[in-house]
Amino acid sequence: MRNFLFSNVNKQFLIFMIFLFLSGIFWLIITLNETFEQEIKIPARVVGIPKNVVLTSVPVDTVRVTIRDKGWLIAVYLYTDRLGTIQIPFKIYDHGRGTGTIGTNDLKRMVEQRLELSSKITAVKPDHLAFSYNNGECRRVPVRWAGRVIPDQLYFISDVEYLPDSVEIYASREKLDSIRAVYTEALNYVNFRDTLTVNCQLAYIPDVKVVPDRVQIRFHTDVLTEETISNVPILCLNLPEGKVLRTFPRFAKVHFVAGVSQIRSLRAEDFVVVADYHEIAESHKEKCNLYLREVPHGVSRAVLDTKQVDYLIEGE
Repeated sequence: MRNFLFSNVNKQFLIFMIFLFLSGIFWLIITLNETFEQEIKIPARVVGIPKNVVLTSVPVDTVRVTIRDKGWLIAVYLYTDRLGTIQIPFKIYDHGRGTGTIGTNDLKRMVEQRLELSSKITAVKPDHLAFSYNNGECRRVPVRWAGRVIPDQLYFISDVEYLPDSVEIYASREKLDSIRAVYTEALNYVNFRDTLTVNCQLAYIPDVKVVPDRVQIRFHTDVLTEETISNVPILCLNLPEGKVLRTFPRFAKVHFVAGVSQIRSLRAEDFVVVADYHEIAESHKEKCNLYLREVPHGVSRAVLDTKQVDYLIEGE
């Protein structure tokens, strides 16, 4: 090993590496002594918030400051906690109308207090920070999903379960009165068969705080199948007192599409089929029209087997 390290070739290689290392150090010293401009991100947050106040909008939590100085000082700002976090006192910048604003000059002054005298600020982004708040006024609203959720062919979404199914929103009185539901960010799920469980973020609403801001949604699926239900009673609308409408046949038949699990629980009384006495009296036709007025939730493509039937009005 000794002969290997101190052989003539290896001595030259070691000398080369030593001088390369020293030249690298000198280059680094010279480089860091030059003047640079660098954009540095500094965290910012509002402090001193009263107990009865709720921030309804989260201000930009990062200020981007471009600083000009020697390279070694720029490295200190970048790789140490020298600049810390900008703390914005609530009372100082509160306008008293549910909003607060911190201008560029104030942001620049807060950063300059943390810099060396030789450091200069050439740009501050954004040019101001703003926040809104209320005094704890809130309202509970339901959660709804948004986006594209499509199960595989022959399947459909039989039920949607939200955990939680509602959230609390904090905002100005006008916004509280106008918001009827809070929607998720756009979802995109296709070609699934089994129950789909999604943990998702709620969509951002300006100047509104949502608690909680994440929900879990379960999309339950079922197999689509065609079915027919008979013995659906035919009702008569606008029938004068003392008169009776008799139809032939007495019951209607409805064809529809629904999930297998739902079909087992469906009854004829869940469907509403009607005839209109006013229409019969005006038309004087031998047959009366039937209309499918109501179908159970979850049933689709429901149609009557017969849309016209013979009738008899008694009591005339």
